[in-house]
Amino acid sequence: MSGGGIADASAFIRAETRLLPVPLVPEISLHLAAESLPIWQRTEEELGAIGLPPPFWAFAWAGGQALARHVLDNPGIVQGRRVLDFAAGSGLVGIAALKAGAAHVEAVDIDGFAQAAIALNAQANGAGPLTVRGDDLIGQSGGWDVVLAGDIAYERDLAARVFAWLEALAAGGTKVWIGDPGRSYLPRERLEKLAEYGVAVSRDLEDSDIKHTSIWRPRAGDG
Repeated sequence: MSGGGIADASAFIRAETRLLPVPLVPEISLHLAAESLPIWQRTEEELGAIGLPPPFWAFAWAGGQALARHVLDNPGIVQGRRVLDFAAGSGLVGIAALKAGAAHVEAVDIDGFAQAAIALNAQANGAGPLTVRGDDLIGQSGGWDVVLAGDIAYERDLAARVFAWLEALAAGGTKVWIGDPGRSYLPRERLEKLAEYGVAVSRDLEDSDIKHTSIWRPRAGDG
């Protein structure tokens, strides 16, 4: 990114977003963009690159909103536990886990802007201790008690890698919780649905004003 530093990313995020309450999780406010295309274009300009993936960190996606709501309403999922918020984006789910009583949260995202956004959002919500990570953790076992993953089934190859890893973690005793609004590459036949939420979203991002979003866990993690 311009200047190469997280400080630059933080300044960019403050300039291009507003701190707003999340529709389904109004207890939490995030630095959010009003529209997808302008922030996407300005991110490319900032990095001097084109063809970048969407700025996932700048929006409260339906899968993350539902998962954050579920964690706050069922704090026993995370209370006193070591939690990973995988592909954290804005950090919404990890912040919810801390508010629900998690002992410690690691929020991981390989996007440098997301890492800056997570830190800013955690600070804005008085959330801690939260560790921001930027490494690729797929395939690793980090000693987490709980892994939370919102909206991760939107790309075929990535979803295949991620779900194989999550299932392996679940088979080893890690509790895995997934929030998904009906993405194409969710392996429903290998999952158990636990809850469903109607999440208000923008038609700028989605195909409807309300996304019916479900909470899942791998069958290997039953019990």
